[in-house]
Amino acid sequence: MIRVAMLSYWHVHAWDYTREAQAHPNTEIVAVWDEIPTRGEEAATKLGVPFIANLDELLAREDIDGVIVDTPTNIHRDVMVKAAQAGKHIFTEKVLALTTKEVNEIVNAVEEAGVKLTVSLPRLNDWYTTTIQKVLESGDIGTVTMVRVRLSHNGATANWLPEHFYNLEQCGGGALIDLGCHPMYLTRLFLGELPVQVQASFGYVTGKKVEDNAVSILTTANGALGIVEAGFVNAHSPFTIEVHGTEGSLLYGTPDSKVLVRSNKNGESEWIAVEQESGRNKAFEQWASHIQSNTVAVDNIRMAQELTMLMEASNRSVAEKRAVRLEELN
Repeated sequence: MIRVAMLSYWHVHAWDYTREAQAHPNTEIVAVWDEIPTRGEEAATKLGVPFIANLDELLAREDIDGVIVDTPTNIHRDVMVKAAQAGKHIFTEKVLALTTKEVNEIVNAVEEAGVKLTVSLPRLNDWYTTTIQKVLESGDIGTVTMVRVRLSHNGATANWLPEHFYNLEQCGGGALIDLGCHPMYLTRLFLGELPVQVQASFGYVTGKKVEDNAVSILTTANGALGIVEAGFVNAHSPFTIEVHGTEGSLLYGTPDSKVLVRSNKNGESEWIAVEQESGRNKAFEQWASHIQSNTVAVDNIRMAQELTMLMEASNRSVAEKRAVRLEELN
């Protein structure tokens, strides 16, 4: 049995991961820590486990094998490096950290300690992602020239997001770094290569300290473009994916949950619905498997590292009003 401690209930998905840990046959929650003690005590009481106010004391316990980190993003680096050095496996919410430098410090600590790290990038595991990947591998749309992924909701205009999600210091941004993570890692995946340049633009519709409307444009060395869109100010914006290539195009979620393809290679004059592939195991299940099998989440960690690079470049692009090349990041 993998004995897990919950580290903070700051993030809106913390209770989702709690339920996943409770439902998994090989994990159990045995303790809680939170940077806000009253919140942590309340969660621990609900779970019927001890609340440990001192993080170092919790990490020193031998009856804890791993941690689920849902702290404010700006303390991810400090918490996860400590956890790794204490020999605890780590599951965490995206983004892994706010800067490339911090991400590298976390990954280095994980590698030195030999613990297992998995980052929740859930849409990589959904059926539409595996289905789109199969279409791209088939070559039906030719060489990819443009990818566009949009994910948006009305959390800011309808006031259902927690207020701390507008805290620039804790979050490192707004719509793009929170919701836009999903379009960002999917766009990078479907482009097939890490972009070399990023240029972003942010909107502040509701006047928050963080952006609530965002677009980031990614450019690859071969001239393909990726368009990442996210917002907290849109009532009925469907989650959409477009992949365009030299021989055809692919659409998903416009607005139906179907993958549609039109390709010159197949002589198609109409959009054809593609048979759905199976999705992958959830990220939490993958983490538990890596711990039990002594394997490493190589692709997941690489995608998490690249996600932070693209987010950092986007934020710098807006701050400096220019395109930012990834080679500039440390």
